[in-house]
Amino acid sequence: MQDVNRQENIDLLNRYFTFMQQGEWQAAEDMYHDDIVIHMLGTTPASGKLSGKAAVTDDLIAEQVHAALVPEKIAFARKWKIMCADDDRVVAIMEGGGPTKAGDLYDQTYCEIFRFEDSKIIEMHAFFDTALAERALFENPLSRPREAGSARMEY
Repeated sequence: MQDVNRQENIDLLNRYFTFMQQGEWQAAEDMYHDDIVIHMLGTTPASGKLSGKAAVTDDLIAEQVHAALVPEKIAFARKWKIMCADDDRVVAIMEGGGPTKAGDLYDQTYCEIFRFEDSKIIEMHAFFDTALAERALFENPLSRPREAGSARMEY
């Protein structure tokens, strides 16, 4: 494994989020290592462990997330903040989403832990509002919906 220092990892992640913010999906996906592993929180259809670039870019991003959203209104990485970093990992909070084709709104906040290898993202753990994902992306509302919290999380 190639050692990459803390600042290089932060710079890589800022570049990744900038590509997402600009809608440059291919450039963002090019930052994934071929052997990337993503761990998605919860029990949604998108949850679990995904291994390999195709599983992440085609199965998760294209078929499950972007397919549910209005393509011209997708806005990921509207805001992000690097929370901490070391020589191997960077933790960040990122907001993104957009209106769904079914008429809902998927405005999600993610807490993500990234690990890098060879100047690429090789592993990510994603923590997010799974109830929102079920409702907005997978049209599976909670049986007893709740109001969103009145206090917005700030970071």
